[in-house]
Amino acid sequence: MKKLTFLIFVIILSNCATTKKTIASKNSEGDLVGIATRKSFQQEPFASEWFTDFYGYYETDKEVIQAIKPLLKDITIKGFMGTWCGDSQREIPNFYKLLDEANFDFKNLELVAVNRNKKANGLEKSYNILRVPTFIFMKNGKEIGRFVEHPLDGSSIEADILKIISGQAYKHPYQK
Repeated sequence: MKKLTFLIFVIILSNCATTKKTIASKNSEGDLVGIATRKSFQQEPFASEWFTDFYGYYETDKEVIQAIKPLLKDITIKGFMGTWCGDSQREIPNFYKLLDEANFDFKNLELVAVNRNKKANGLEKSYNILRVPTFIFMKNGKEIGRFVEHPLDGSSIEADILKIISGQAYKHPYQK
């Protein structure tokens, strides 16, 4: 009887753990809202409209990627994007490509797709998301910086990320 009770407890606990986040689904406008993954963007219409091409065309800065690799080990990333947003359509594939090349552990990434009002079933609360994409970099649970909308002038997304995670002075384009 104890084994049966324990088994039921484990099943209930595992169900709670897997259903706590809202997997992205399309809203009435055809935009994703909720937790998104690479698979979300490899489906239509996103794959053929923007994800596959931008991912394929983007050429990362290999030297910067090598500098990023060791620094990403202790970093978690909370990202916000909109499938309706041109900046997100450009930067999300680039972001995935640079993380692939840096051998990033995708268990440390949570990407939230927001609607046109930058809402996502409450997942955006307390993050002050004004523009997308926004990538918030955290170390030991504390925010160390954020990339917002586009790289700084003359820069690349990977160069901006390197500045953030290495502790260099960095202000995103809308930061005062």
